[in-house]
Amino acid sequence: MSNVSYYTEEGLKKLKDELAHLEQVERPRVSQEIADARDKGDLSENAEYHAAKEEQSLLETKIAKLKNVVANARIIDESQLDTSKILIHSKVKLKNTTNGMEFNYTLVADSESDVRNGKLSVNSPIGKGLLGKTVGEIAEIQVPNGLMKFEIVEISR
Repeated sequence: MSNVSYYTEEGLKKLKDELAHLEQVERPRVSQEIADARDKGDLSENAEYHAAKEEQSLLETKIAKLKNVVANARIIDESQLDTSKILIHSKVKLKNTTNGMEFNYTLVADSESDVRNGKLSVNSPIGKGLLGKTVGEIAEIQVPNGLMKFEIVEISR
């Protein structure tokens, strides 16, 4: 099952760099650990060998998932996007209607999300609640703490 995800050039490069690191650095390291553990004798009672094999299994799973993400990744030409409503890669300025606090977020794909740096996943509850909204609209979003209301102050690219 392929899920197309949209990325910035920077975000896709980061994914490809991580994949290259896993394949070119981590995979050989784990293979060497397995070889070293195998040289220590009886494999049935060799905890190092079993731990290295488990690590290899987890690594190969991570590599396969990352390859799938990269294969289904698409770069968005942000100059072609509509700025009248919130879409992926929109930069939004929000105002919490309850306490008046303002927030700035960029809506991004899951793997690019980093809330501390203002990058909010479009699949998060807030991200989903903002999609399609326009400036001046109030987004009522159900979050684990209850219902939050945000006024859309500004949308840009």
